[in-house]
Amino acid sequence: MLKKLEKNIMMNALDVLYQDRSEWVYSNIENLVAKYQSKINVEESSLSEKDIILITYGDTVQKQGQAHLQTLKEFVNSYCLPEINSTHILPFFPYTSDDGFSITDYFEVDPNLGTWDDLSNLSVSSNLMFDAVVNHMSKSSHWFQSFLAQEQGYKDFFITVDPTTDLSKVVRPRALPILTPFRDINGIERHIWTTFSEDQVDLNYESPEVFIAVLEVLLFYISKGAKLIRLDAIAFLWKEIGSSCIHLPETHAIVKLYRKILESVTSNLIFITETNVPHEENISYFGNGYDEAQMVYNFTLPPLLVYSVMEENTNILVKWAKSLKFPSDEVCFFNFTASHDGIGVRPLQGIITDEEIAKLASRAEKHGGQVSYKNNGDDSQSPYELNCSYIDLLSDKSEDEELRVRKMMLTQAVMLTMPGVPGIYLHSLVGSQNYYDGVKESGIKRRINREKLNIENLINELADPESLRYKIYTLYKHLLSIRSKEKAFHPFGAAEYLDGSNDNIFIIKRQHNNETIYAVYNFSNTLVQIKALAPIVYDLLNDKKKIEENWILEPFNFYWFKKI
Repeated sequence: MLKKLEKNIMMNALDVLYQDRSEWVYSNIENLVAKYQSKINVEESSLSEKDIILITYGDTVQKQGQAHLQTLKEFVNSYCLPEINSTHILPFFPYTSDDGFSITDYFEVDPNLGTWDDLSNLSVSSNLMFDAVVNHMSKSSHWFQSFLAQEQGYKDFFITVDPTTDLSKVVRPRALPILTPFRDINGIERHIWTTFSEDQVDLNYESPEVFIAVLEVLLFYISKGAKLIRLDAIAFLWKEIGSSCIHLPETHAIVKLYRKILESVTSNLIFITETNVPHEENISYFGNGYDEAQMVYNFTLPPLLVYSVMEENTNILVKWAKSLKFPSDEVCFFNFTASHDGIGVRPLQGIITDEEIAKLASRAEKHGGQVSYKNNGDDSQSPYELNCSYIDLLSDKSEDEELRVRKMMLTQAVMLTMPGVPGIYLHSLVGSQNYYDGVKESGIKRRINREKLNIENLINELADPESLRYKIYTLYKHLLSIRSKEKAFHPFGAAEYLDGSNDNIFIIKRQHNNETIYAVYNFSNTLVQIKALAPIVYDLLNDKKKIEENWILEPFNFYWFKKI
């Protein structure tokens, strides 16, 4: 059901953010809502166990002579559906750097990928998730060039700071300068806030015009079929000199306002916040459970699973899982193990020691990957993310291939059974390994996990029973075909983390609508026996009834037992 704009409630927030211009902001909100209302499908839907999301660039799979988005549709229809029913296409707009995250125009599709019609055609069979890269945009964008030209309406779109200002308290995600000099049309040098790179200029949300301009971007995305919107780097949205400039109250207020406005035109949209930060900070974007993001990236899960495999010990994993709490039954995690970025380790702060994080970083390098660092503000640096394909971080290429597959699928199965919605990076689905040429050719560490695949070659590998890709993909699809049919895996279903008989075992008890599934995982390279948790169960993965007093768990293996 659509919700009405509640002026009194909204004005309370707008007054704090925009003071004497809050009425102007509200008036423009009403105008934009009226403009887009007729362009947006108001059909209602809700999340279920059937919702599984593919994460991919628009050009990850390619075919000569065909638009990349058309090739992606071919791959989705043939190799993802029906189990993977949604597609997160990473920024598909014109851009100048950072593999799509320095957008020049929010309203156009990169012609190198395809057209809006191609996206519309894909949306017929797959729900779409768009990226809202609205903390920053390209220095070549019309918005920034209009700012430098000091055109009316753009004079305050970006943030100018005196370079002598003390910015030492600002949390830095990258080891790069925070200010970049530009000259405006009058020849005046302006030092512009650039959180991520000199090509990515931060928008100024203290400007009411920016708030309204970005609101139109969000409404436009919904009108183009977005069912989910990923709010990229949203934690850095609001800047206040003398503060950390991360997770500020104004940032949360803006996310809440955008959600409230969008709920007046559709009940079929989900906000997902992307905040690669320590766990407690990350989950703050759930708000009170009803007013901010409906989903939050589970950034702790990917590195913690690798750590647990590395140590063959689940004590910390179990302790962390038991601490997970949700403010309502209307929010959940977006669970994943790999993405287009590296594997962030900041979310592990406070969960494992700095020495253990350093051990993970060393493992990445030993397994052929690299490590990206961030500035700490005291002239020191610490690991920020591990740049390595997930299977190569979990295991070394010298290990037996069957063991490598077991370790990989163990972690994927855990991700699939955690409460929330699974997100599967295309390269994990098809068993991709480190792509060294990408790093060598570009100098960009993250390219190690961003290989472009010729779809015909990929299809041949996926059809070869001897290939690693075949083994991973076949097992993955088997898991997905089971998971998508089981109500106990509902995103908002109950999850209980049980104590195993030893520190190698991880057990999730999932329940929903009177159905119960025990997901049991052996994180060790030894055979383990545990007392059966129910006298009669159905072994979902092996399609048979099981009546035993004890369960035998093979090394690095997993089991989904449904209570009968």
